[in-house]
Amino acid sequence: MIVGTRGSKLATTQTKTVVKALEEITGEEIETKIIKTTGDKIKNSQLYNIDAKGIFTKELDTALIDGSIDFAVHSFKDLPSELNDQLTITAIPQREAINEVLISNYSWDELPENATLGTSSVRREAFCKLHGKKIQTKPIRGNIDTRIRKVEEGEYDATIMALAGINRLGLQEHIKEVFDEQYITPPAGQGALAVMTHKDSEYNDVISKLNHEDSRIEAMTEKAILETIGVGCQWPIGIVSKVDGNNINIHCKLLSPEGKLLADVNKTTDKNNAINTAKVIGTKLREDTL
Repeated sequence: MIVGTRGSKLATTQTKTVVKALEEITGEEIETKIIKTTGDKIKNSQLYNIDAKGIFTKELDTALIDGSIDFAVHSFKDLPSELNDQLTITAIPQREAINEVLISNYSWDELPENATLGTSSVRREAFCKLHGKKIQTKPIRGNIDTRIRKVEEGEYDATIMALAGINRLGLQEHIKEVFDEQYITPPAGQGALAVMTHKDSEYNDVISKLNHEDSRIEAMTEKAILETIGVGCQWPIGIVSKVDGNNINIHCKLLSPEGKLLADVNKTTDKNNAINTAKVIGTKLREDTL
């Protein structure tokens, strides 16, 4: 088997975790192929200022379709709302932490007025405004190590990142503060990985053994809300769901780019009805607020 992945340190680390688990199941060595995506080539633009649909996945999709790779590993939150109809999410392994974290020499409460916070996320920027932070936001790009270094060298006073990536790279010593997911609600699918294959792949049965069912239900529920609303990273929306026994708790915050809270939804339902409930939530948000 051949796996395709982006070339960043985080992407290859995530892929190695999946490859190791799959090699233990199959007893066979898996080859890794690095594929550069459009998103990797864009270094100087905020993602919501460009056509961001599939910019971190399209080239890997092409490789799956033409058969040059057998499966691809993605950060779930990088997937476009609509997948190529020849491809499928065959497995979602157990999810990592969903929270956002502050990287700074300051605590969140100590951030001085007009401090510079590096972010290229309209959602993070809007949540800062929601909480009344009188700070300056400035675009920041680059991998996790690069963004941490830019803060430590004083180019920025702070940045906000996903705890999952920090954990996977073992960089926890740089965390100043972990935000509760109710305070800064993460994007749909944060902390989850998606293992993609061609729908007709001969390896689908064995790859599906990597699936963690509760993580799959959570990630697909969050994706269903995003799909139904019809917005991507161009609109500030945080969505998180948690399976609790036979139930699933769904929480969604929709903001305006100026940080005004437009909707705050909390819903508990049977986890077997999660996708239908997600579509109802998404439809209501779209009709009532957008």
